[in-house]
Amino acid sequence: MLKVLIAVDGSTHAQHAIESVGRLARAGAAVQVSLVNVRNGPVFYGELPAISAEEVDRAQRKAQEELLDNAQARALALGLTLGSIEHAEGLPAQEIARAASEIGVDQVVMGTHGRGAMGSLFMGSVAQQVVHLVKVPVLLVR
Repeated sequence: MLKVLIAVDGSTHAQHAIESVGRLARAGAAVQVSLVNVRNGPVFYGELPAISAEEVDRAQRKAQEELLDNAQARALALGLTLGSIEHAEGLPAQEIARAASEIGVDQVVMGTHGRGAMGSLFMGSVAQQVVHLVKVPVLLVR
């Protein structure tokens, strides 16, 4: 069975990544997917009372949970077998690479935004970093 980690961020590109893996499964490949979403820690400008920081953190965790629930529902609707669901916090490329290593996946699949100065001609910086950090093939989907 092919173990695939799909990095999701709620974007159209991430949806396309899930759909790409779904096509593999429909073509007869035995695929087990794990989903990962990396949220940034809260950024504060100036000082906030502790209660505000807790509210921001709670809101970010809730948004991450909803995003992963939606990705899970889409993966299941495409007939994919689910492994783990990873809720990570930190630098996206490093956390995706960490999850790939810990889970022991055969491949990482992720969308690429290509939001650099040259638009969509080049892959996004997170995707580029992931390609260099992981020891398994990376499928980039637009």
